[in-house]
Parts: sequence; C-alpha cells; structure tokens
Amino acid sequence: MSVIDLSKQVALGIDIGGTNTKFGLVNHRGDILVKGSLPTDEYETPEAFIDELHRNIQPLIDEHCGKNSIVGVGVGAPNANYYRGTIEQAPNLPWKGVIQFGDLVSQKFGAPCKMTNDANAAALGEMMYGAARGMKDFIMITLGTGVGSGIISGGSLIYGHDGFAGELGHTIVKPGGRKHWSTDSEGSLEAYASATGIAITAKKMRVEFPDSMLNEYGEDKIDSKIVFDCAQKGDPVAIEVFRYTGQKLGEALANFVMFSSPEAILLFGGVIKAGDFILKPTKLHMERNLLPIFRNKVKLVFSELDEADAAILGASALVWEK
Repeated sequence: MSVIDLSKQVALGIDIGGTNTKFGLVNHRGDILVKGSLPTDEYETPEAFIDELHRNIQPLIDEHCGKNSIVGVGVGAPNANYYRGTIEQAPNLPWKGVIQFGDLVSQKFGAPCKMTNDANAAALGEMMYGAARGMKDFIMITLGTGVGSGIISGGSLIYGHDGFAGELGHTIVKPGGRKHWSTDSEGSLEAYASATGIAITAKKMRVEFPDSMLNEYGEDKIDSKIVFDCAQKGDPVAIEVFRYTGQKLGEALANFVMFSSPEAILLFGGVIKAGDFILKPTKLHMERNLLPIFRNKVKLVFSELDEADAAILGASALVWEK
C-alpha cells in the first residue's frame, strides 16, 4: 500500500471580498507557498472573474505543484452556501442573484471546490492552524468593518439546515436600538461592536464632551483607529467608547456561551488591536451575565493567525475539512 505524503499536497485558498480577492497555495501544515491578489469589482460576470483568477493562479500551480495538481479549492465569500456551492444575493459583490460559483471554479481548475462565508472559513483556519488547535467547541468572532462568526461544536462547523447558520453579528443586543446602515435592523451586535459601530459611538459621545481629543478630527475622519489612538493618550471619552463597546459585546457573548457552551471564544480582526481597552469590559460583562454554571469556564482568546494571511488559510482549511 502506498503512503500519501501530505506535505506535498497543496490546496488553493481563495478569499473573495467586495473590493479585492486574495488567493494562495497552502500545504497541509498551513505554509503559504505563494500568494497573490486581484480586484473583485472590475469584472461584470463571475465567469470573467474566474477566468482572470485562473490566468493568475495556474502558472503558480504549475510552478509549485509540479506534476501534481491541487487537491482542492476552498473559497471564502459573502453569502456563500456550503451545501450548494453557491453565492446567494451577496450585497457587496458586483454579481447579483444566485451564482453557481463552486461548479464554475471546479470546472475551471479541474479540482473539487468547497465554499463557505469568510467567518466560517476563519473558524476552520483557527482550528487547523491557529489558537484553536485541539479544541472541538469554540466560537470565532471576527471584529472588522462588520461582525462575523463561526461556531464549532463537537469538532464540526455548524452550517444549519440551509448553510447560513452562525450569523451572530446580526443578533439583536439592544431591541429598538441603533439602526444598521445596511440591513435596517435595530440594535444588532454589528451596529455596536464592529469598527463601523465604534466610529458611530465615538461620533455620538464626543458631541457631549467638547474637551475630548476626538473633537480635533473632522466627522469623516473618525474611525476605530483614531478612537484607539485617543484612548492610548488617555482621552476618557475614547476609553468610554471602548468600554461601552466591550459591554455590548460581552452581553452578546454571554448569550452565545449559554447557547453552545464553548471552551473558548476567539476574537479576530482589526478591532482587537484595542487590546485591554475592549477586552477587559468584554470579559467583565460576559461573566456578569452568565449563569453560575458557565462562569469562569470560557477563555477569551485572541487569534494567532496573521491578519494578512488568515483569509487564505481559512479558505484553504475547507479543503482539508473532513
């Protein structure tokens, strides 16, 4: 019986964003052999986009895989359906409707294709390559422009009956609260705990405190990084912005913990660069809102994946998923 050398097997990971798409060839250990990117929004049809992907990637496959082809393609994309291999009604992509994206990719590259949304892919990447190695029950929360999530239970990603489970960022944390800029829902976690939500909170709070450093910046300049810079300089309003954000996040995490009893919650994305400004209030309010049987059991852990490579690693992890 022949022995398969996993170190020589290579997966193609593709992460599709509204503006840019990242791709890379990844081996079983999580080493990115080569990577690249191309704009997403310059192609009027998914077929034209996939053709351009192939033109960019096939020479890299020929160079790094030798006589062997890739073992599979993993795609992380907005509104990607794991079961159907489709992208469905993605609001931030140029192609509308239901797209048979997986079939198109598989036909073009001559390899099986698996798809899911970017946060689910990040959870798989963390379990295979990052801080969740060895864990079978955890929740991944991505805190960036929006709030994404992936739920691992019993070592498997929860997809739900239709492939779209785990949208924790759109759960309501303040009924009748802040209106979401895209969904029009009122009081969702994403409206408060995302980088976008932090900027909105900062703009509201600074109005009441004319002496805040935040008032040194124009309305269009205020973002989560500016808030962090001001917090580091000791501005009490900026610090309160993160405290309030952490409170909302912690209250939501308490609900998530009591739902699936994870070993850990992994936090990933640009917002976590705020460190203890957001982590301490998050932990405080999570524990405060848990039933006693859940308290002091769940670790809050920052991702170990490099932010620049996490999307590619997450997408490639779909190929190795059993």
